[in-house]
Amino acid sequence: MKKLIDKAAVLVEALPYMRRFFDKTIVIKYGGSAMVDATLRESFAVDVVLLKYIGLRPVIVHGGGPQIGQTLERLGKKSEFVDGLRVTDDETMEVVEMVLGGRVNQSIVDLVHRAGGRAIGLTGRDGRMLQVRRKRPGGKDLGRVGEVVHVDSSAIDATTRQGFIPVVAPIGADEDGLSYNVNADEAAGAIAVALGAVKLILLTDVEGVLDAQGQLMSQLSSAEVGKHIDEGTIRGGMIPKLACCLSALEGGVARAHVIDGRILHAVLLEIFTDTGVGTLITR
Repeated sequence: MKKLIDKAAVLVEALPYMRRFFDKTIVIKYGGSAMVDATLRESFAVDVVLLKYIGLRPVIVHGGGPQIGQTLERLGKKSEFVDGLRVTDDETMEVVEMVLGGRVNQSIVDLVHRAGGRAIGLTGRDGRMLQVRRKRPGGKDLGRVGEVVHVDSSAIDATTRQGFIPVVAPIGADEDGLSYNVNADEAAGAIAVALGAVKLILLTDVEGVLDAQGQLMSQLSSAEVGKHIDEGTIRGGMIPKLACCLSALEGGVARAHVIDGRILHAVLLEIFTDTGVGTLITR
């Protein structure tokens, strides 16, 4: 009986969050260990399907860097990175479209179906969703790497209206129709702004944002994020993720989360419990 009561207590704790987020859009960037480990994959799919069935509107934006790297290696092509971004020549872009827009995207769609949901795979080229220009960080030419200049959410809106969960591969196109590889975090943030999402959730392979002692910071304001970056507490690969979160908040997204995707049901725990499993970023 105690176990049953504890289960009821979990539902009671979740109730105010269910009420608050009913009929609201949540954009989830899916990647890292949660995308590779079989048990975590199933856990993620169940989370997303549950969100849909209790009245939220989840949108998945996925990465696939390791899968692209593995395919390039099999083809005998070496991967090159500049500031964490994959240098993408024409041949590499063909692989990106094949892997991200094909194999990886459809595997996530199938995962959602097996969990009892309905999903449709999209790329940022569909309906001119992700309109981009060539990204040149510090004047460096990375080839066909794009930065988002506009999002047309019509394809996502149509998909969600029909009761499906959109699964979006981060491939954009410029004004001439040439395809570009887009960072998945950036794509998720831009899509969250365009949809007026109540939450942007980035799944990572770390606990969240850590302080100087390596302890998890469960909540940070935009100003605190800037302060910690200036002080050097936040550094490395976490900086671009938080830049994506701050940009989304500035664009009108209510909350952004950096959470540990290595935890089973991390998405549900972050949204529907008082403590969460990562770092909440607020305006």
